[in-house]
Amino acid sequence: MYVDVIKKRQGGKIYKSFLIRESYKEKGKVKHRTIANISRLPAAHIAQIKTILSGEGGFLPHDEIELSNSREYGASAAFLELGRKLGLEKLLYSRGNEWRNDLMAMIAGRIVFQGSKLHLSNLFNDTALWELCGHNPGVNVNVEKHCYKPMDKLLMRQEFIQSQLAKKHLDDGCLILYDMTNTWMEGEYKYSELVDYGLGKGGKKGYKQIAIGLIANKQGCPVAVEVFNGRTSDQATVKDQAERLAKTYGVRKVVFAGDRGMLTPKRLDEVNNLGFKTLTALTHPQIGSLLEKDVIQPELFDEKGIAEVRDPDNPEIRYMLCKNLFTMEKERETRNSLIAKVSSELEKIAAVRKKRVKKKVCARIGALLSKYKIGKFFEWSVSRDGRVKWSLNEELVEREEALDGCYIIRTDVSSESMNAEEAVAGYKSLAGVEKAFRNLKTVSLEIRPVHHKTDDRIRSHVFLCMLAYYIQWHATEKLVPLFESDGSNADRRWSFQIVVERLKSIRKTNLAIKGIKVASKTTSLDAEQRRILDLLEVKIM
Repeated sequence: MYVDVIKKRQGGKIYKSFLIRESYKEKGKVKHRTIANISRLPAAHIAQIKTILSGEGGFLPHDEIELSNSREYGASAAFLELGRKLGLEKLLYSRGNEWRNDLMAMIAGRIVFQGSKLHLSNLFNDTALWELCGHNPGVNVNVEKHCYKPMDKLLMRQEFIQSQLAKKHLDDGCLILYDMTNTWMEGEYKYSELVDYGLGKGGKKGYKQIAIGLIANKQGCPVAVEVFNGRTSDQATVKDQAERLAKTYGVRKVVFAGDRGMLTPKRLDEVNNLGFKTLTALTHPQIGSLLEKDVIQPELFDEKGIAEVRDPDNPEIRYMLCKNLFTMEKERETRNSLIAKVSSELEKIAAVRKKRVKKKVCARIGALLSKYKIGKFFEWSVSRDGRVKWSLNEELVEREEALDGCYIIRTDVSSESMNAEEAVAGYKSLAGVEKAFRNLKTVSLEIRPVHHKTDDRIRSHVFLCMLAYYIQWHATEKLVPLFESDGSNADRRWSFQIVVERLKSIRKTNLAIKGIKVASKTTSLDAEQRRILDLLEVKIM
């Protein structure tokens, strides 16, 4: 038996029929008869039948099998599935449609690939992400239609989505974390009301920026984000964010936690007027004021325990006095190093005996003290002929050293609702928001550089990154057993980025015989990949 190909030309087209035929002899003549017409079978099946009948080998001869178009599959599938299990897909929109699928692709893609939307759309041949979200495999994704337009839809639904996240993760009486950060921008933003010069954080100067405020629950799970003008100060946003919690999200009687310097006395009153309690830390000047009033004494700070003091003018306000030995040593070492540098430079300036212009000498000393920011510890003078006298205020240094490593947590929450240990732990949980900012800005989600030039697209981009972090935060919580079983220092193996890479190595590959696609196969899971997926509680096969 063999497969015979019958060609027929009709209307300028050639049509093929595939017949299984056999040869036989009748009265000494060789004849042929048709056993079956297999024209309607898939081309791959026909090729396999031809191989078998020709006697060339087994059902899938190794030398005929081709592996092609290997694409990332595991990470995209895992985070898409986790997002769906978290209810994020239905929060984007209650009914399935193309733009909702595109948004899920961009959210999961932010975790797996980062980069611009154009970069993500151009990965259509390298990842199964777009295919998993309803697109034909190997077909270029139009960035305007499938990225930018869905982002506009997302922005329209931001308040609804955030209100639903607030209902899910915030309860009356809970602790709410709020913090601000800035992220720098590059390029021209001629018509933007958000992008502006401001006081950059992290030492980035000379760039325009935007300000970002993030609301999270006590555990650090992100709930809402807002973009502000780049020159907006942290404390200027507090009232609006507290009102949003109370009026838009309907949260009542919560404890509003903010970093030191953000919750100024005026902002504390504004938050209290909404029925909220507050939790923050005192600035160094505020600690100094309490010392001057004799409300607290340096000896109350103890690294072994927390001392609690009531404000004599307002007994509802409690101060938790704490001390960190590591911070104490670090602050002392830094101060001593700076004092030594400045002292050395002042010695050089004072050693000059020739006559100098007083103004120039003063300017030089002023620049020196401004550079190292410890001018308060030095007393100095310059004579008319430029002679310098200086001394170190040892008493002031000793007073400062007494407060090294000391910090004070301030709250108006009653001790029955939150004891001293809980108050300190609650304030320290603000580190969860700082961790969110690190992930959003640099570590894994790379919110910058921002490639969008309009304010609405900038807002939508930041919100999309927050939703990606929402999935990542839950994934990290589920992966705690993996991280806790890890080694330490040089023996440490696992990080969230390594988890992503391990999942990315689960690939989908096309199988073909003689150039004809037979099927798509996904690589088998190894033990590590299986454990990761089990911890994430997702199935991708």
